[in-house]
Amino acid sequence: MANIEIISTERAPKAIGPYSQATVVNGMVYTAGQIALDPATMEVVPGSVAAQTEQVFKNMAAVLEAAGSGFSKVVKTTVFLADMAEFAAMNEVYARAFGDHRPSRSTVACLGLPRGVRVEIECVAVR
Repeated sequence: MANIEIISTERAPKAIGPYSQATVVNGMVYTAGQIALDPATMEVVPGSVAAQTEQVFKNMAAVLEAAGSGFSKVVKTTVFLADMAEFAAMNEVYARAFGDHRPSRSTVACLGLPRGVRVEIECVAVR
């Protein structure tokens, strides 16, 4: 059976439920969905979907680093948006975060994201 390593860092928001910030199995990193929580206050960052996406990527960077990975090793992302009309604003921040790297991505609109945020992003990366 594969060994599952639990990843936790103080540089990202603590889990707000019964889950881990990320897990590593067979050299692959699976992050929990990251939302726009400030890890110091555990409060949602106010503002637009772009501002929230910036915080999501700060949180994701911290989790990936704690797992021994980074954005250049991400192979797949899933983006959850409260409103698909905000796709362009989210996508602009997303493109800056990944630069020339182009992981596979799915984007879905959904109601009722945690804490009323506008965006949540999860990823799978190589360690």
